[in-house]
Amino acid sequence: MLDKAYWLFRILKEEVLEVPGRVIATIFIACLFLIPLFSANSYLLRILTLAAIFTIFAVSWDLLSGVVGQMNLGHGAFFAIAGYASGILGLRVDLPPCLSIPIGGITAVVLGLIIGLPALRLRGFYLALVTLAFPVILTGIFFMIPSITGGEMGIYGLKRISESEMSAYYIVLFIMLISVYAMYKLTDVESKWVRSGVVFHAIRQDEITARSSGINTTQYKLTAFAVSAFFAGIAGGLYAHYMRAIGPSTLELMFSINPILWTIFGGISTVYGAVAGVYILYPLVEALGIFEIGGNIRYIILAGTLVVILLFMPEGITVWIRDRIEITCQRCKVKNSYWRKQCRACNADLHLKK
Repeated sequence: MLDKAYWLFRILKEEVLEVPGRVIATIFIACLFLIPLFSANSYLLRILTLAAIFTIFAVSWDLLSGVVGQMNLGHGAFFAIAGYASGILGLRVDLPPCLSIPIGGITAVVLGLIIGLPALRLRGFYLALVTLAFPVILTGIFFMIPSITGGEMGIYGLKRISESEMSAYYIVLFIMLISVYAMYKLTDVESKWVRSGVVFHAIRQDEITARSSGINTTQYKLTAFAVSAFFAGIAGGLYAHYMRAIGPSTLELMFSINPILWTIFGGISTVYGAVAGVYILYPLVEALGIFEIGGNIRYIILAGTLVVILLFMPEGITVWIRDRIEITCQRCKVKNSYWRKQCRACNADLHLKK
């Protein structure tokens, strides 16, 4: 028992406390767990719960468009179709959320594969236009069958995730952490267990070269669409059951633009940048909406904030901060605190003079 405790302490000391970014991430996660214990304010819990849901949504967009480079301007289609599928299953078939939400995610996977087929031939601007059309198509389909989808009113009266607001928050938080970790490992270039991250980044940087190197880019691109759609669908199912309603507003253009704004603000193709973007910008916009004047200018403030970030921190706020608190050893590629003079792994000089 003591040996295991010492082993855990050693990992904590050498792999977490020695890297400032990991310390910040640990403190951030701890705060997410502790804040509701010190404040039972229902509005605060609502904001935090929705932020966790939108974090899954934003990270799923970053996986597909930021990491793999398949620009998707209609990502809300995955979110909406899973929300509708989950809601319909809950109302018509009386399935509990624990079953209807994963089925909704699988429904989004089917749509993701359908959207992914044009990606095999299209890239860049042309792919973005094709993906933009799918929310419009889904809106027309949902309006054609109001007896099932509720038409313009949508679906309401869905089952709750949990009767308790706090327990619902912790359920969503756990799902968010697991989802983000899974997507991070799938895109991590340094992962020793999952090697898809290297291929995803290679496809984004130069798909033709990746294909000529023997990589089956078709398979990996379809996989990226399927995985991204699944997690966006999980977010849509959680949103539908938390709000107890899902409507065509989730297919509007701005709903698909939001994850792009959050990710660009935090840092595209990093995964954790999307997390930071949601937890900074979403509560900020909602907090401004409390004030009478804020309801009119909050999106102007949001746009101004994004312009400043793009001008002075073009790679995102998390990357800008990371580059000032961390440094990677040129010899062994281990991350170190920027204030260290020698690498914690190989003792090489970290700040070599040019």
